[in-house]
Formats: sequence, structure tokens, C-alpha cells
Amino acid sequence: MGAVTHSETVETVETDVGQARITWAEAPAPWAVLAVSHGAGGGIGARDLQGLAAALPARGVSVALVEQPWRVAGKKVAPAPKTLDAGWRGLWPALLRPGLPVVSGGRSAGARVACRTAAELGAHAVLALSFPLHPPGRPEKSRADELLGAGVPTLVVQGGNDPFGKPEEFPDGAYDLVEVPYGDHGFAVPKKAGTTSEEVVGTITDAVGNWIDGLRE
Repeated sequence: MGAVTHSETVETVETDVGQARITWAEAPAPWAVLAVSHGAGGGIGARDLQGLAAALPARGVSVALVEQPWRVAGKKVAPAPKTLDAGWRGLWPALLRPGLPVVSGGRSAGARVACRTAAELGAHAVLALSFPLHPPGRPEKSRADELLGAGVPTLVVQGGNDPFGKPEEFPDGAYDLVEVPYGDHGFAVPKKAGTTSEEVVGTITDAVGNWIDGLRE
């Protein structure tokens, strides 16, 4: 991975639905902020989130790994979407840095939150990792309206074998989509993929970094 190119700090933020926590991987001379939250079944230790925090500061992007209040409180089950959105709104001011655009993101349920709140919060763009297009086996329960309604430039990074929505299931729309071949909802790949988990994370971080670079004005 080379030398450490960022500093890390942790802060807590009070919201109307409890205390959130932000782990910052600060770029030495940032031009943008990427704020990403976890899904309903995991935390900020997810490989893709950790990979972004390790790689993007060297590209001038400070990364904020956000733990929603329910997770900080030690609860096992995520609350209703409106509560997740309330937590995100409450911590948003802590993500703002003078003159720096904020890319709002997350994986799975966190991606849905980012899409639902992007326009009202003034997010510069949205990063949707493993967007849960529908519950497994229930394609009729589509959440495409959330993705299509983000209202800002959006990148979806989706596993080729994600039971919550394979890339070919996604509707046409004004967003970019990067496929992780053979990847499941957590971007794990089988041996037949011929790639290691480290290579997969590298591919994801490169794709996200290049996309964010393309947002630079």
C-alpha cells in the first residue's frame, strides 16, 4: 500500500436520532470530500469502504466513514428508512468543509439514504456501492425510483452476481455503472473469477477515484 498519505481522526456528532460517528481519512490538500456510510448488516469495516479511505486521500479526496446512530448504539437491526435519513441529515453539517464539494455515498442501505437525500442536502454527487435495487428474489419490489431520483451525478458500483440486483437488471438512466465481475453484495468473488479480494478492492477504488476526478470543475 505504500506510505500513509492521510491523517485519521474520529468525531462524534449528535443528531435527532442519536449519536453518529465519523472516522476521517483526511487528504493533505483536499479538493473534495467523500462521505460514505455502511449498510444494514455491516459497519465501516467493509473492505470497499476501508479501501476507499486508504486510497483516495492520495488523490486529494478526504474520506469520511460514517457510522449511523443505530450502529453506534450497538443495535443489531437498522431502523426504518426515514430514521436513517434523519441521521444522515443530522450529521451532514459535520461533513462540510469550506469550498469543498461533498460526494454523498454509502453501500447498500447507505446508498439508498444517499440517493434519497442528495438533492435536499446539496450533495455534489452520489456514490452507490451495491445499490439494493430490490430484495433478493423480489424484482417486482424495485427501488429504482430512489436511484433515478438522486438528481445529481451518480456512480453505481455493482457486483455481477448481486442477489439484490444484477447490473443487467438496472434501468436506463442518467447515472454511471461499474460492474464487479462475479461479485456478490459484499463484492466477494468466487475462485473462478481469477482475482483476489485485494484486486477487487483496487479495481473499485480506481473506478471511484477516476469518477470523482471527472467531477472536478
